[in-house]
Amino acid sequence: MTAPRTPDAALVERLIAAQFPAWAHLPVRAVDSAGTDNAMFRLGDDLAVRLPKAEWSGEHAEKERYWLPRLAPHLTLPVPVPVGHGVPGEGFDRPWSVYGWLDGDDAYRAPVTDLAHAAVALGRFGVSLRAVDATGGPASFRGGPVTDWERGAMKPATEALGADGTLDAAAVTEAWESVLRLPPWRGAPVWVHADLLPGNLLTRNGRLHAVIDFGGLGTGDPACDMMAAWSLLTPGTRPLFREASGVDDATWARGRGWALCWGVVTEYHYGGAPGPGTAPVPNPVLAAVARRTWTQALAEYA
Repeated sequence: MTAPRTPDAALVERLIAAQFPAWAHLPVRAVDSAGTDNAMFRLGDDLAVRLPKAEWSGEHAEKERYWLPRLAPHLTLPVPVPVGHGVPGEGFDRPWSVYGWLDGDDAYRAPVTDLAHAAVALGRFGVSLRAVDATGGPASFRGGPVTDWERGAMKPATEALGADGTLDAAAVTEAWESVLRLPPWRGAPVWVHADLLPGNLLTRNGRLHAVIDFGGLGTGDPACDMMAAWSLLTPGTRPLFREASGVDDATWARGRGWALCWGVVTEYHYGGAPGPGTAPVPNPVLAAVARRTWTQALAEYA
């Protein structure tokens, strides 16, 4: 079997009918998302179906199925909890999941208006996540050193975006060199979400309501979860997040390094025409979040 290029509602209907017949009468509606890893569908009023689009994201369903029910009771914000585990079938070759539906809209399409509340709530969420025993947890793809994860991609992305006038390559390079000199994380691995971007945060009435998409969930250096300070917050609310997060100066500095390199590389990858090192299909939403993230971070290196 080969996974469809883009899962659609008809496929979801077939999968549900075959594997969860008790829900087969419920209507299926696609959920608009700029996410690159999964396709989302609403099933009735109370359920959500998530199907991996990317080959590498198939393993996320298994990971979330095991770990989210164990983590959720300890967390300070609602998170999706799987209620059904789907297996390959109906022409779809990857595991998939059914979750309880969480009300709200993602923070890109429905921005947070109470940023002070969001800063404190998200900082406390991270503290509650890191407080859970990480023994046996898988390593997160962003749990290692920021310098290792993007070192190979940062230089060509900076050069390309500098050449077309998107950024000041000299300023970005100087900032990045200061990141390379930062001390590494020397503590025990802790739980990280690893992808706290606006598209993975739900808002309701302008306030942060829930955290979704735990595909990057794992253990490692908590610095990657500081990226929200630059992808979501403002200079005036960033200190509230930092205080609520309770991290040391070095972790905060590595988090700013993550914001810089993730932003630059992601804008290069998703923001322009297809070419070497870029996505085959541009993603303007993700590129816009990336630009906002690196510009906010770079301003603090001046």
